[in-house]
Amino acid sequence: MFIGGIRALLLQSLHPLAMAAVAQHSDYRGDPWGRLQRTSYFLAVTTFGQAEDAREAIARVKAVHQHVTGIAPDGRPYAASDPHLLTWVHIAEADSFLRAHTRFGGQPLDQAGRDGYIADMARIGIELGVPDPPRTEAELADRIGQYRAELAATADARAAARFLLISPPLPAIARAPYGVLAAAAVSLLPDWARRPLRLPRLPVTEAVVVRPAGRAMVHAIRWATSAPPATPAA
Repeated sequence: MFIGGIRALLLQSLHPLAMAAVAQHSDYRGDPWGRLQRTSYFLAVTTFGQAEDAREAIARVKAVHQHVTGIAPDGRPYAASDPHLLTWVHIAEADSFLRAHTRFGGQPLDQAGRDGYIADMARIGIELGVPDPPRTEAELADRIGQYRAELAATADARAAARFLLISPPLPAIARAPYGVLAAAAVSLLPDWARRPLRLPRLPVTEAVVVRPAGRAMVHAIRWATSAPPATPAA
């Protein structure tokens, strides 16, 4: 989820209207960890929580979206509740988490499992206002392709990428581990997403260094956050 989340933010930033909404209404620079905490809670409760709790979290997000409107730097109006923008954010997130799990997860899914994950994500998307979200991996890839012509890296998108990848507000001890996660996230981006964000492609380095380091880091995080086994009764 760490790697997938970073990739999702980078990919989502490529839609100029979605990025304008983030740049003009989000406090990701002033309070990045507060935003991360709220996003993490939403992901956790909609994935693992009770249905009632998930619906309450979704209702809060939808209420916030109603107030996120404005004019992008290119003069176009935007609204966070726009179903077209909601769809882009949804499919970028679903694709990113699925690719991160496929590459770095402990138990990669087979095709039925991947399609099942997209179908589960569609249930959340529908509740958020996404019309007819994709329900299979093939449908997801096709929907992302339909957005390609709209995507471009604005100055705000490149600034967000620099913030995420180069200058996040982290203590020195956390920079190296975070750098591994960030590099792993970039390694999952397709070339068409890297080029406008000016992110280099280094195939040999990614294959020999980034991917093994990413797997090791994910394994370490998984070990650190796993509950200890229950002590057998005497």
